Amino acid sequence: MSQFRFARLFMMLAAVGLNVLPSAANAQASKSAMPAATSSGPTPAQGAAVATPPADAVRPELFKLLDPTAIKPLMDAKNYTEVQSRITQAEAVANKNPYEMYVTNRMKLSLGSATSNDQMAMAALEAIIASDRLKGAEQAEFIQALANYYYNGKNYPKAIEWFKRYQKDSPTPDKVRPAMIRSYYLSNDFNTTKTELLPIIAASDASGTAPSQEDLRLLASAAIKLKDDATYLLALEKLATYYPTDEIRADLLNRGVARKPGFDAQTNMINVYRMEATMVKSMSADEYVDLAELALQAGFPTEAKKAMDAGYAANVLGTGANAAKHKALRDKATRGAADDAKNIAAGEASATKAKTGAGLVNLGWAYATMDQYDKGIGFIEQGIAKGSLKAPEEAKLRLGMAQARGGKKAEAIATFKSIKGGGGAGDLAKYWVMLLNAPAPAAATAAN
Repeated sequence: MSQFRFARLFMMLAAVGLNVLPSAANAQASKSAMPAATSSGPTPAQGAAVATPPADAVRPELFKLLDPTAIKPLMDAKNYTEVQSRITQAEAVANKNPYEMYVTNRMKLSLGSATSNDQMAMAALEAIIASDRLKGAEQAEFIQALANYYYNGKNYPKAIEWFKRYQKDSPTPDKVRPAMIRSYYLSNDFNTTKTELLPIIAASDASGTAPSQEDLRLLASAAIKLKDDATYLLALEKLATYYPTDEIRADLLNRGVARKPGFDAQTNMINVYRMEATMVKSMSADEYVDLAELALQAGFPTEAKKAMDAGYAANVLGTGANAAKHKALRDKATRGAADDAKNIAAGEASATKAKTGAGLVNLGWAYATMDQYDKGIGFIEQGIAKGSLKAPEEAKLRLGMAQARGGKKAEAIATFKSIKGGGGAGDLAKYWVMLLNAPAPAAATAAN
């Protein structure tokens, strides 16, 4: 019998979509990069006599170079060489006052943004921000734009520095929190990544909303890097609840049940497979075979036949080097299922007269595997009530599974919530409740 598979969640290790931020803030900065320069300074005749113009004024020689009405058609025509020439000439003008430097830098920002000259744009942004001429939301937008440039340039420490500045100066500090957290992650600061993400996910829980899928994947990836099994399992549980895939659910059963210390494989490995078969679209060939073999050993040939039939339907059994073995096992299960269907009723009297409830629990589960849920549930309940069971919590697991498969959701949840046992029974019951209460995946996705 093969070992329970390790689901390979590579998407958690490669945080897709984290490397480039949207350019909306950059575009906004570029859009407003050309202020209305004013020539209210000295006249041409006075210019020679005045070394430094008054504040908030642009000398005519600079105004002629940077006049927005002249720059705009050049930008529209993508005549960036001429724009650069004008900026170069403007920078050569001596003794510029702060406003003239500010106007020049706004023009440089516009050109740098348009030509993807990030170094020019970043230098201009830093100068504009340092000028302290912008206020409120506009200043915050320029700070965010600079942070985004550093982020996209993979200078994550500087990005963090400017994201923090945005949080300090902006009335909407949470706006950049996702990008800042990703900067921590991409800086290999996984502890801070985890510390920042956990309250966000807790807040989602408190509000009854689905956490962001990207946040959960990022938390899972950071936990893997930190070898923090508890945090990884937390992220995995949320992903399995809101954004389930076969790989995530299989890994949840693996890490949250089968690999946990104290797991009783002899009793509950079959229950892990039973749950996986319910949770995922398709299991591996080995898992279908394992479930069928365990079911036959436990005396449930109909369950074994269904496992093999499902494996064939999924096109993972009946092919390759083990095709003959698969066929032999399927044939054995099919024969056993036919015999069981003919003879099962004959066992009711002896199970009822037995001193322990084990026979009734097994009889009830056999009926449940034949889709006779009401009858099966009744016998399992009688067996649990009679008592003297070697594994009473496992019997409750079977009762809950029969109720869930029979469409009795509320009763199943109540049964699973009553299971507190170890050996994997309590963990499986917890995940059954999670599965039965999980929102529709489409609804969780739409909420994000």
